[in-house]
Amino acid sequence: MGSFAGALEDFFTLHHLALPTDQAERLAAGRRQRRIEAVPEPLQQAVAAFDTSRMRAQDRARRAGTRPRSNHTLETALAILRDLALFLVDERDKNAWALVDVHDVEAFMSTLPKGHKRRLTVLRQFFRFARSQKMLLVDPTRDLVAKETNDFHGQTLAIEQQRELFRRWTTDQHVHPHEAVMGMLALLHGASSSEMRMLKTDDIDQQAHTVRRESGPIPSPWIPPLGQCCSGAWPTARHGPRPTHT
Repeated sequence: MGSFAGALEDFFTLHHLALPTDQAERLAAGRRQRRIEAVPEPLQQAVAAFDTSRMRAQDRARRAGTRPRSNHTLETALAILRDLALFLVDERDKNAWALVDVHDVEAFMSTLPKGHKRRLTVLRQFFRFARSQKMLLVDPTRDLVAKETNDFHGQTLAIEQQRELFRRWTTDQHVHPHEAVMGMLALLHGASSSEMRMLKTDDIDQQAHTVRRESGPIPSPWIPPLGQCCSGAWPTARHGPRPTHT
């Protein structure tokens, strides 16, 4: 289907004049098939069977109204298995899944350290499936653990910028109280934006100068001067104003 035909389909389906075609599904099926065909032949059958089982699970999830795996997720998994199969044949001289051991998997994972966690998740699913189908006796990923942590990896402020904001929120009398309190929660306690949007007045103890968060086992304290900043209106879970960005 060309771009013009796709635009016509979008127009007619949007105005309920036609039913949508299965173009996207057919394209996704073609991408999956190309990934399977790129797997060396001795290892290809198991990958194809794994893809079939995942497609059945996707169909069941759609009929049950739950969240099925996206086509992108399924294609990414096949790409990882394709890369592993090529690595086993070219680098480890192994042409059967039953011959794969933990050292082969670790060597493959080391070729792309940043994708360690994602690759390990896919390989665990595949080898668990292969073992259930009697394709191998031992799951080589059983004792492997993901080396990546769930720590925050995004951009952070420099120390001098944090100190400047700290002084602004604790000494400047013209700072809006919402900005000061939410800024301190984010700076000192690592509160996420979603946690702060869900804060309610019931979560604030003005006498103890603390704020209770859903993810925190104990209330988060704030600096006493900010206690006076909380006497005004407080943002509710849905419609509260957000802090000013500095």
